This record gives sequence, C-alpha cells and structure tokens, in this order.
Amino acid sequence: MRRYTFEQHLEESLKDPKFREVWEESELEYQLSRILIQKRLTGKISQRDLAKKAHTTQAVISRIEGMNSNPSIGLLKRLAEALGTKLKIGFE
Repeated sequence: MRRYTFEQHLEESLKDPKFREVWEESELEYQLSRILIQKRLTGKISQRDLAKKAHTTQAVISRIEGMNSNPSIGLLKRLAEALGTKLKIGFE
C-alpha cells in the first residue's frame, strides 16, 4: 500500500498561488513557535514555568506556540532570557 505523506500534500498544495501566499506569510510565526517549543522542551520547562520566569501568563505562551499571537520584542527578549538564550532579529 502506498502512503500519501504530508510532504507530498504540501508540495501539491504549494502549486496553488493563494495557498503558497498564505503559507509563506505564516513562516515567521511558524519558526518562532517551533523554536520556542524546542527551547522550552529541551530545557524541560513547562509553559507555566516559562511564563512565570518571563513575567507573563501561561495563556500568552500557549498563544505564541499556537501561532495565535503577535508578541512584542520586549516579550520575546524576556522569553529568550528566561530560556537562557539570546534573541536575534534580522532582515533578509
């Protein structure tokens, strides 16, 4: 039996210009979410503990990780500090 993978579905979907535009627009939020989750899990820190260290709420962390938020640079700096890392922002 041949499987239809997510990668195959994505490759096919990206042929649609409207889908590609929305996909590309969400890339920044996706990368932020992915990295935040990765750093938090690597550090074995719960959303609640991270929120406490960064002086915010668990709900805010959940929204960022769920790509449902537009966090300020100040909040991102506090999150980076709470995770023991540095925030790096740039333009390409």
